[in-house]
Amino acid sequence: MGKFNWPVRVYYEDTDAGGVVFYANYLKFFERARTEMLRSLGFEQDRLIEEQGIIFVVRSVQVDYLKPARFNEQIQVSAEVTQAKKTNFLFAQEICRDDDLLCKGEVRIACLDAETMRPKAVPAEILEHLI
Repeated sequence: MGKFNWPVRVYYEDTDAGGVVFYANYLKFFERARTEMLRSLGFEQDRLIEEQGIIFVVRSVQVDYLKPARFNEQIQVSAEVTQAKKTNFLFAQEICRDDDLLCKGEVRIACLDAETMRPKAVPAEILEHLI
């Protein structure tokens, strides 16, 4: 699929006492971009649970915070699958303000059986759209 971009407006609730985005909220922005990427491909996570009995969960995260985002700024959050395995995949993600890189990270997502919470193969139709 390549790189997916999602625009995000920084709200007051996203910031800390210093007026910059609270560090944990960058992870929320990453999550929104991954969710919207799946949605753009026709995969709604609630339907995946109901119809295929799978959920996607974060297995690991590595983040580098480079520059702050501030209240009311418009930022772009990207998501791109860089590695796909049978039961998980790796996203490279970035947050930019115009051409300025603010934050980058890698997020490994695991596919689990919604009932047992055990690893389950990522459906082929999802993998073929993501890679």
